[in-house]
Amino acid sequence: MPEKNKIGKKIKNLIDIRGISVDELATDSGVNKELVDKILNGEIIPSLTPLTKIARALGVRIGTFIDDNSQAGPLIVKKGKSDKVVYFSGDENKTDDSNLEFFSLAAGKTDRNMEPFIIDIEPDNKLNHERSSHEGEEFIYVLEGSIEVSYGQKKHVLEVGDSIYYDSIVSHHLHGYNNKPAKILAVIYTPY
Repeated sequence: MPEKNKIGKKIKNLIDIRGISVDELATDSGVNKELVDKILNGEIIPSLTPLTKIARALGVRIGTFIDDNSQAGPLIVKKGKSDKVVYFSGDENKTDDSNLEFFSLAAGKTDRNMEPFIIDIEPDNKLNHERSSHEGEEFIYVLEGSIEVSYGQKKHVLEVGDSIYYDSIVSHHLHGYNNKPAKILAVIYTPY
């Protein structure tokens, strides 16, 4: 399993615990079986959209795929330097590499409803990005660089200190602006 994709193993454990098949997971989540198989086997770096659908089908928070140890009290991460990093592809159909590194700021916190991350966004020179959608809401705050957020039919350029809050059910995509790296704080809520 690639070092950047450890999520498949956690999903396998959950489907074993629930006693469901890969076919049932694919049907229940609405994610095609071939993509589910590749995620489970660690062959690809998935985007957030299919993982959100899989989490919902399994009845868990998306953060469950990141958590190792549970903690009931407050969870502190000093200076945004979490060692809990998850790699995602920025595009649902581009699964060969990652241009997003999600540093979890809440991994291990039990009973949470939000998923806060510091996300390093690597440059990408694509002119068109495939948008995706999933249930929930997202709050984005730009810490370094600039990003472009495609939301519905509009595009928004955000710079350091700017933020955006949106419903994730509307098709969206975010990436570094002008093919430059950026860093954001993202807080994601997905119902389960």
